Amino acid sequence: MLERMKSYKTYSAGETILWRGEPMEFVASVVAGVASLSKTMEDGRTQMVGLLLPSDFIGRPGRTHVEFDVVATTDLTLCRFERKPFEKLVIDTPHVAQRLMEMALDELDAARDWMILLGRKTAREKIATFLELLARRSEVDMVKAQISVNLPMTRDQIANFLGLTLETVSRQLNAMKKDGIIGFSGRKELEVLNVAALRDATGDDADGGMII
Repeated sequence: MLERMKSYKTYSAGETILWRGEPMEFVASVVAGVASLSKTMEDGRTQMVGLLLPSDFIGRPGRTHVEFDVVATTDLTLCRFERKPFEKLVIDTPHVAQRLMEMALDELDAARDWMILLGRKTAREKIATFLELLARRSEVDMVKAQISVNLPMTRDQIANFLGLTLETVSRQLNAMKKDGIIGFSGRKELEVLNVAALRDATGDDADGGMII
């Protein structure tokens, strides 16, 4: 049933996929590339509030309008489903509805983590958390001592995403490079040289125990 209703569409980096408030005519899954979710305030300030990476979902059944601007950060491919037929499929197929609920709960967890990142973490912890997120979502083996990560965003975009200045992002990346945590093999290619040190730099309490 999904095969019959799906179609693919590609977008160039920087191209707007959906504008906030626009009627939601389709839902979609990210096949390749990265997109950003953002909101623009009345005075023109923009805050990026999330990233969509491969396998992430855009839209929800029952939602008729878009809540965020969705923009292709890199060249992007979406697998799209017309909203109304997809909503009928969800009603008729319980395991699809269950999977969507699981995805929504995952997004809720991510939103809570994002509140901590923006509200409590230092600049270094924010950048380390961002890099660890990219590493985990790249389906690399996080047990390895060193891993390669593709940076899908410019430093300016990273600054916007993390609520930092461009200068702060550059300074912290250079400091982490100096500390031997990361290295650069190209404009958008980054090597995590010390995975354990990167995890420590996120500021997260990995074992969940009390700090004494």
